Amino acid sequence: MQPSDVSHPDYFHKVVDCQWACPAHTPVPEYIRLIAQGRFDEAYMVNWASNVFPGILGRVCDRPCEPACRRGRVEEENLAKPEPVAICRLKRVAADLKGDSVRALMPAPLPKSARNGKKVACVGAGPASLTVARDLATQGYAVTVFDAEAKAGGFMRSQVPRFRLPEEVIDEEVGHVQHLGVELRTGQRIDSMKTLLAEDWDAVFVGCGAPRGRDLDLPGRWDAKGQVHIGIDWLASVSFGHVEKVGKKVLVLGGGNTAMDCCRSARRLGAESVQVLVRSTYEDMKASPWEKEDAEHEGIAILPCHSPKAFLVENGVLVGMRFEVVQSVYENGRRKLVPSGQPDVDMPCDEVLIAVGQENAFPWIERDAGIAFDEWGLPVLDAVTHQSSNPRVFFGGDAAFGPKNIITAVAHGHEAAVSIDRLLHGEDVTRRPPPHVNLMSQKMGIHQWSYDNAPTQDARHKVPWAAAEAALKSIKVEVELGFDVKTAFKEAQRCLNCDVQTVFTAKTCIECDACADICPTDCISFTPNADSEEGLQLRAPRLHADQALMVSEPLKTGRVMAKDEDVCLHCGLCAERCPTGAWDMQKFLLVTTKAGAACRDATLRVGGAN
Repeated sequence: MQPSDVSHPDYFHKVVDCQWACPAHTPVPEYIRLIAQGRFDEAYMVNWASNVFPGILGRVCDRPCEPACRRGRVEEENLAKPEPVAICRLKRVAADLKGDSVRALMPAPLPKSARNGKKVACVGAGPASLTVARDLATQGYAVTVFDAEAKAGGFMRSQVPRFRLPEEVIDEEVGHVQHLGVELRTGQRIDSMKTLLAEDWDAVFVGCGAPRGRDLDLPGRWDAKGQVHIGIDWLASVSFGHVEKVGKKVLVLGGGNTAMDCCRSARRLGAESVQVLVRSTYEDMKASPWEKEDAEHEGIAILPCHSPKAFLVENGVLVGMRFEVVQSVYENGRRKLVPSGQPDVDMPCDEVLIAVGQENAFPWIERDAGIAFDEWGLPVLDAVTHQSSNPRVFFGGDAAFGPKNIITAVAHGHEAAVSIDRLLHGEDVTRRPPPHVNLMSQKMGIHQWSYDNAPTQDARHKVPWAAAEAALKSIKVEVELGFDVKTAFKEAQRCLNCDVQTVFTAKTCIECDACADICPTDCISFTPNADSEEGLQLRAPRLHADQALMVSEPLKTGRVMAKDEDVCLHCGLCAERCPTGAWDMQKFLLVTTKAGAACRDATLRVGGAN
């Protein structure tokens, strides 16, 4: 085998599993260390640079980082149910405990005299558009964000219940974007793309979300339509105060996070019985595991394998629903729902919330505006640049590739902003500068390091909740209270510092095996080289072949050092034990490409760098 190319930007990035899994590539271990040190302002800013909405995402992020967390797969010997670091809730700690001076750490709004003369319109004031606005406003662009609602925030404001995300948190973090000089034109709906393009905008970004909820055209659906509601529309009505009560018996159809928000909201609006019915199995539900747990914690029943057949109506009044009991069968890796043979089930109810998915709707984009759409009604886009067939128009968030989540919308916004910046400087938008990568030794002495490399053996700490009797009586009482300083420190200590990399220098190794002897996970092996990874003589079997195996240059004996990155704890014991300094602990820093001078080709810049 050839030596591993550790100079490739992706090599050490992939080792930081949480950062690799985050669509916006937030440097998770970095901000967790800052939290442990009580440096909450700096931890907030590390987040703000990457994900724009630390306070919002610290409450409602889909947390792709947590299933990837190394902690959840290396402590099987310590816990019956290994759990990842509470990354998302630590993000909230940075937002909750930051000081008033954090605004001073953000870029100052540029005066009009410093702007570059380019104008960008963003349609929709959700996370994707606000990210584009944030990134471009700091680079001298005049950005205007349009939204039909009275306040910016998009679906973060209209569809995430206040008991999960208080409105003041949205106001604050939208305000940070507006502070940069972004113009928000709320209460102004865009009705025509052709009209917008005829104005003097240099580029247009569409981040209007997926605003149409899917319906169910079943028998009885339209006979009592006043008692049947589309989930996302109903959540918006609750958010804006148009709905203040529900029936006593509520059924929620669907197994995603929207269904979880619907059922928990209905519980707070007075429903005595709330049941969620989903066609799939419980395990195959799209809702995040913690969303399901939270709903069940509040006494909400989830009934899997129930496929809706009909709405039961008597004298124009909805009295129940009929369901077919199905089962999941997998054929060629694909799930198929087939009848179970059990009799149909009738469930009494007086109100139904349909949360079976969302669809994109672009009635305001004329089909002769130069923007191509596919057979599913989605814009035809370049997956990297987010540019449509009309080169001036870009899409992001749910409007681009269908419903996802807030952090994915943020990532789309960053990429679209880079594309817009390059386009308006006369550069090829398909060329993307690679991320900047830096490694810095953390050694401060023979056996001293500039970070804490002794993580605690504690289990994951629980986030405290408000008292149930108070939380379930109001739609606006926030359920989760967040970590206090003491608990935040304890949870931060569970982080394994995966961004502090074990860097090996073959020429100084004397093959004493001291590092292999002291390694707590047996991830270091000195072995004869082979033609493939399978041929290497490893001390412990590889469990996840998708994670890298670090293979060194040939050593003096002709052997190679092979280290399984999958289970390395980054504990630093190998570096402490090594008598020659062949091992070093070096902090990995990834700076992703953002809009601005650094993302442009120096030879093609128009008007100089901003």
